[in-house]
Amino acid sequence: MRLQPVHLIILLVLVLLIFGAAKLPDITRNVGKSMKIFKQEVKELRDDTDPNQPPATGSDATPPAAGTDAPTVTTPPQQGGGGTPPGSAPGDTNR
Repeated sequence: MRLQPVHLIILLVLVLLIFGAAKLPDITRNVGKSMKIFKQEVKELRDDTDPNQPPATGSDATPPAAGTDAPTVTTPPQQGGGGTPPGSAPGDTNR
């Protein structure tokens, strides 16, 4: 069913009867202000995301290509001795 001019006229008459002619300018003004604030907030949210910054995803990170000067991360050797040697689990009897 399409919206026809007759439907719009009936809708306007009902709005006039419900709210009265004196309150319609106030209602439209408030709706306009609300729409303006909403659009401004949406624009600020879009501007907050930096288009130059790649999305932060842990599992989708690609390793650096061969021959690049990408830094490698190494862990320092553990100090203090004791415990289990690297690569074995506590209680491991395979020696």
